[in-house]
Amino acid sequence: MRRIRVNTRLIGKNVEPFHIGLLLIYFAVMIWSVINPKDLFTWSLEVFPAFVGLIVIIVTYHRFRLTNLVYFLVLVHAIILIVGGHYTYAEMPIFNWLRDTFHLDRNYYDRLGHFAQGFIPAIIAREILLRKSGLNRGKLLSFITISICLAISASYELVEWGVAVATGSAADAFLGTQGDIWDTQWDMFMALWGAIISLVSMSGLHDKYLRNINCE
Repeated sequence: MRRIRVNTRLIGKNVEPFHIGLLLIYFAVMIWSVINPKDLFTWSLEVFPAFVGLIVIIVTYHRFRLTNLVYFLVLVHAIILIVGGHYTYAEMPIFNWLRDTFHLDRNYYDRLGHFAQGFIPAIIAREILLRKSGLNRGKLLSFITISICLAISASYELVEWGVAVATGSAADAFLGTQGDIWDTQWDMFMALWGAIISLVSMSGLHDKYLRNINCE
């Protein structure tokens, strides 16, 4: 499949217009997010993974081009992180409304964030494994992909713990436990189910994008 390409000095030559559009959306949301956030320290902690993700994509863009599906999902994940950074995960307005309207026990935006922490990395890991490891589609691929997502989730929980130990109460909004003593376990559980649901629902679509890559 032939791709339309344009020249840009932002991240080099031969950048697809679709990717430029994703990048513009990313920066627009980031600029909005940093304007009068709930807490600047919490904002910096929450959006840091989105900054790291952007750097990784820029560095690897010309050496290992991912599918458009992956780039779109990465943007969705970045937006979830950035919005969480602006409001904090415990005070996202739409989920406050859902909490109050349906008499829920907490703001569930952080659950969405951790679901995405499994759902989106599952497709990223699946693509890299299929294209680089020699693994074939099947149970082993799914098992390794889910294991990677759980490892990412557990690592993030360790980072949260480390920040909390280092900064004390300043990291309360970053942790977002909302008084739930099982919050860490719930976070990993949501990432697990995110990864499983992602593989079940997205693998077929992902394979179509991979076929397009292979046809180039």
